[in-house]
Amino acid sequence: MTLAEYVKKRNGVPMSSPRSLRNNLYRSLGAKNFSTFWKYWNPIFGYYLGQKVFRPSRVYFSKSVSLLITFCVCGLLHDLVTLLFRGSTSWFFTIWFLLMGSAVLITRLLNHNFTEKKWIVRALFNLSIILFCFILTLYLTKVAGTFGSFIHKYLSGVLT
Repeated sequence: MTLAEYVKKRNGVPMSSPRSLRNNLYRSLGAKNFSTFWKYWNPIFGYYLGQKVFRPSRVYFSKSVSLLITFCVCGLLHDLVTLLFRGSTSWFFTIWFLLMGSAVLITRLLNHNFTEKKWIVRALFNLSIILFCFILTLYLTKVAGTFGSFIHKYLSGVLT
């Protein structure tokens, strides 16, 4: 499947259509579950991640592990952008995307399906998972930063 065919399948309209972004937001936010949200979200990026990361990793790993690898690579690419602009990275996006990939697997395991719910309920559900993973990432990076500072101070005291 070509990129153009993939985007049309996900958005219902060609890439160049003025309705492409609207369709993308409507379909992804109102998806029946969190896994389906990611099928619609950013189809161009999703296409390349699927072709260059997920498919090759499936040769060696299960679908679940391949999915987590794909989410981590996506986070690493986002962290690379922050590295280029800030000169340093916090691994924030890698952690955030790993958590969201884990949320995909958990919601699949729980067999979440909100097809019968109104669009706004589905959108709020999908956004709440993203927000929860974001807040958890903030907490984890703060804890990791605090722990890292503690270790650095301890080692500095021991080594001097």
